[in-house]
Amino acid sequence: MHIDAAIRSRKSVRRFHPWPVPRHTIQQLLELAARAPSGNNIQPWQVHVVTGEKKQALCEAILQHAQAGNPGEAEYRYYPDQWHEPYLARRRAVGFGLYQALGIDRHDLAARRDQELHNYSFFDAPVGLLISLDRRLNTGSYLDLGMFIQTFMLAARGKGLHTCPQAAFAWYHEVVRQHVPLPAEHLLVCGIALGHEDTEAAANAFATPREPVRTFASFHGFETACEA
Repeated sequence: MHIDAAIRSRKSVRRFHPWPVPRHTIQQLLELAARAPSGNNIQPWQVHVVTGEKKQALCEAILQHAQAGNPGEAEYRYYPDQWHEPYLARRRAVGFGLYQALGIDRHDLAARRDQELHNYSFFDAPVGLLISLDRRLNTGSYLDLGMFIQTFMLAARGKGLHTCPQAAFAWYHEVVRQHVPLPAEHLLVCGIALGHEDTEAAANAFATPREPVRTFASFHGFETACEA
């Protein structure tokens, strides 16, 4: 797959087929992702890959906590304490668009909660990845980690697979630590679902829009520069 096609077709898939993904394929994807840049080449990422009974046990444990009303708590702040524009409108548009695709009324809190809980089954993907970062590092390493995650997701598209990055797992890091050997000095940043998209699932019919370049970029000096 051409890199342009991989970038344009990458999306957050929220329903997968149960078809397995071979270990050697995941190994190749991680080798490619490790080519992502990092400050001074410190390569701060750590990955735990789960599948089969290990994944099932982890998912069931998190679901039990979530269904019992335990909201968990992430070890880092992902979202702002107060939303403001234009970010608030974009956030709402994603929520409304997804629920509309699923046929869920935005006032149906029970159905919305049920959809939220699907996060903790990796949306039925056969493989889940848990991404962590050494807490002793600083903000720049989050940039490095983001580039690693994006490189992994694009590499997956290159092999015809799909992904869904899921910060939701960070809220249940204490449960995750009971199932994978996550070092104490590491904080859980996110999970990633990996597998084959269920193209008939309503959740996957929803596509998030992107702002045009003119809204976030400005160009300087091109009036006098010689452009090829």
